[in-house]
Parts: sequence; structure tokens; C-alpha cells
Amino acid sequence: MHVLGINALFHDPAAALITDGTVVAAAEEERFSRRKHGKRPLPFSAWELPEQSARWCLRQAGLTPSDLDAVAYSYDPGLARPAERLGLDDPWDHLRQQYAREAPGFLAEALPGLDPAKVRFVPHHIAHAASAGPVSPYPDCAVLVLDGRGECGSHLAGRYVNRELTVLTAQQLPDSLGLFYEDLTQHLGFLRSSDEFKVMALASYGTPRFAERLRAHVHADDRGGFTARPVPWAELVPPRPAGGAWNQDHADLAASAQLCLEETVLALARWLRARTGEDALALAGGVALNCVANTRLWRESGFAHVWVQPAAGDAGTALGAAAHVAGEKDTLEPMPTAALGRGWSDAELRAWLERAAVPYEEPADVAETAAEALAADGIVAWFQGRSEYGPRALGHRSLLAHPGRAANLERLNAVKGREEFRPVAPMVLAERAAEIFDGPLPSPHMLFVHDVAADWKARIPAVVHVDGTARIQTVDRAREPLVARMIEGFERRTGLPVVVNTSLNTAGRPMVDDPRDALECFGSAPVDLLVLGPFAIRRGKAFA
Repeated sequence: MHVLGINALFHDPAAALITDGTVVAAAEEERFSRRKHGKRPLPFSAWELPEQSARWCLRQAGLTPSDLDAVAYSYDPGLARPAERLGLDDPWDHLRQQYAREAPGFLAEALPGLDPAKVRFVPHHIAHAASAGPVSPYPDCAVLVLDGRGECGSHLAGRYVNRELTVLTAQQLPDSLGLFYEDLTQHLGFLRSSDEFKVMALASYGTPRFAERLRAHVHADDRGGFTARPVPWAELVPPRPAGGAWNQDHADLAASAQLCLEETVLALARWLRARTGEDALALAGGVALNCVANTRLWRESGFAHVWVQPAAGDAGTALGAAAHVAGEKDTLEPMPTAALGRGWSDAELRAWLERAAVPYEEPADVAETAAEALAADGIVAWFQGRSEYGPRALGHRSLLAHPGRAANLERLNAVKGREEFRPVAPMVLAERAAEIFDGPLPSPHMLFVHDVAADWKARIPAVVHVDGTARIQTVDRAREPLVARMIEGFERRTGLPVVVNTSLNTAGRPMVDDPRDALECFGSAPVDLLVLGPFAIRRGKAFA
């Protein structure tokens, strides 16, 4: 059975393909269109479909639209109610709902040969849940979904038994932890539905002195749900203008909201643990990208295992919608990797370099070449294999640097054009992680924060956040042998088994996806070495 999943209505449009129960391909439209998040989450953009990523998914599997058994669309307009009845201030939401109802026709026009009758509407939070539970390593697990909004709600709590879902409870709008955090993001001068991770980073610089006042607006109940109503933010701290300087009040407000979010999510997870008795928890929804909250769940919720969908935001609902429909007939296999996007053969990469007329090398072991450059304090752009599905660079489209130089945090943020308070992440071999980092291990998708051991903080200062934590990626040498060799080569030269890893992009741009993107980023940013498959391009030679 061939099922194409589509996320389109709000933001992060994406496509995913499941064939005979196996995830074959998944990609976000932003990587093709080069528009961050694909589009803004406005009713007027709801008609835009992930056409390029959908066509690529089909090409990857050698299929045409007529070969599809179903197209799963991650929203069900039949469940929606008017915005005013949901307590939402959105006079144009009816337009969004109309576009959703017309999606089968729009998809048939975008994918010639598709029978519009094959389009299936999958409720938004069911799609989120199916992106986590049935494709996680745990066929029996509790599942928790938290985001901004779906058709009428913002939350789902349920249980998968043998990958079959039972919904236990769901929180109705207007209460929404995702919208609570989005509102704060906007109040602090950042872009809502985009920059929430900046608020999480800023929170580490503050103290939660406003938490008690926020708890009046945001708190869990004793029935597995919560209250999260609009907060009069300006009564607490004046708004920060976009691009303006942040101050301690802004950091304290972020810390207070972060604490309230963690407390509420933790209460929801504890209720779910008590209700289900499951040992494993699968998480999805945009709130599941909050790494700090995820770690508290791992430490304090009572679940032995916490698995987070790498594309936990709306992009992941493309995979989830496909999984929900495919699971009706096929046995679903666990998600094999987050590297589900585009890739190129060595011959294709060489052709790109020849076309670009840049001088390049083909070293005997490009991992050693990269390790040597990193040990010499160079910044390395690393482009290998298929691109990642989700917002984290996981060693396929990464910027790498030396973690032992404290100045490299400021240096990388300058290269990328980011705020100075933003942290960068360490990648470490899985078998070495426990001696340096305390937290959930393994952590292959960079979705938790870990305490850095005291005797390591001074050795790898570039990756230690102001609160003494790091958002790590553990590297399994069996799955990522090239990355493992690069880290080992770096350790031989420096004594450090850790490398800085951040996404290969500059501020406001999607992560690099194809070779042209990589060459353009290399040409516009002060990167010392570009590793493109087995090839190496040195700045000194390319721009001599």
C-alpha cells in the first residue's frame, strides 16, 4: 500500500511517503522553496500545498500519483467549528476551513493523475499522535500531543496498544499551551510560530519571578487537561520591539513562562502515566520541541522511556497522517532514521562541483580532512547523505566547530547571524556520552538537554549553555560511521570526543538541502571548509 501524507494548512508544509508499512521518504517544503517554514500560518496561505516535496517523495519511490492508494491530509475540516465559537480572534479562519475542504481538488491539480477521491482527511492531533506512537520503537506506549491548535483542540492524550490508538482525553480551544508560548514569543519581539526556541534559550538567563502570576492563567487540572488562557503580558513586562535589545525583565518573563509550561506538561504526563501504566511515552506537537520540558518529563514523569518525533512540529503530521492511514492495512515499521530527505550520489555531487567551477579535492578519507580542519579551529560545513526531516541538524547538513574554544559560540552565532544568547550543540559518540553528559541516553535526535559534568565544562565551553546544560546528539557508529570517524579523528588531535554541531544555514533561511544551497552558503559565510560527500572545498583555494 502506497500512502502519501500531506501537511499544508497552517505552517511547515511537508510530504511523507509510506510504502507497505515502511517510511520511504519525508521532506519539508521549505527545503525546496527556500522559504523558512514554507509559509506563514495565515488563512490566506492555507491553499498552498507542499507540491515540490510531494513530487520528490513520489520520485524517490519511483511512483506516479496514479500509483497511490491514498493521500492522507493532516486536518479534517468536518471537525472544525467557527473561530469565534472556539474563542479565537481570527475573522478569516473560515477561509482556511474552505481551503481545507477543497484540498482534494487542489491536490489533484498539483499532482496530475491523482484521483481526488483517494484523499483522506485525518484529524490533526490524530496525525500528530500517529507520527510518534506507531512509528516509535514502542508498539505499546502512551502518547501525548501538545501544540498550538488543530481543528478544535490543542492537546491529545492517548495510548497505543500494538500500534492501535485509544484517545483518553483532549483539551479544547481556546486553552492552548502552544498559543501561550507563541503569544510570549511575539511579546518578546520574536516571530511567532517560528522563534519559540529563542524564548526557551533566553529563559536560561532569567529567574522565574513572574511564575506565580502566570500560574493563574496556565495550570493543569486533575482530569488530564489544563487551562491556558491569554495572558496580559504587558502588565508584567513591556513588550520588546522586534530587533531591540533584551533585558533582565525579558529573560525573567521567559523563565517564568518556561517554568509554567514545564509544570503543566509534567502534570499531564503524570496523569497519563497513572491512567495507562505504560513505561514508554511518545511525544509530538510543536511543544514537544521544547527540549528542557522533555528532559523534565524523562526525569520526573515516571515513564522509563520518552521518545520524541524528530519532526514533532506540524511537518511531522505529514508522516503521521500517512502512518494513520497505512496502519489500517499494513504493519508499520519503526521510523528508521530522521535522514529521510534528499540525497545525491558521488557522481552527482562531482557534477555540481564541475558545473560550479570551484577547485576541490577528493581526499582518501574526508572524515580525517574535516577532523584536521576542526582541530586547527576551522569551521566546517558538512553535507552528507540524505537531509534531515525536522528542525535539527543531525550530522547530514551541519556546521561543525571546535568545542574547546569558548569564543566559537560567539563566532558561530556571528557566522549564522543569530542572537548572542543562542546556544550551539555538541555531538558525541554514543559510548562516550555518559562520562560527559547526564540525561536521557542515547539521544540521537537532539531533543533533550543534559547536564554537563563539572570536570568537562571548562574543556568544552563552546557547547555549555549558561545554565550548565547542553542539547546533545549522540552518534551511533553503526548508523553514522563517517560522522563517528570524524569525531574520532578530532579526538586523536585534541583529546576531545565532542564536536560542535549546529544547522547548516544562516539566520532566516531554511537548512541547506541540495548541493547548490551548500555552495551558496559556503560562498556567503566565513566557513573554512566545505565537505560535500567525499569532496572537500577549501575557502583559501575557492576564493583565492
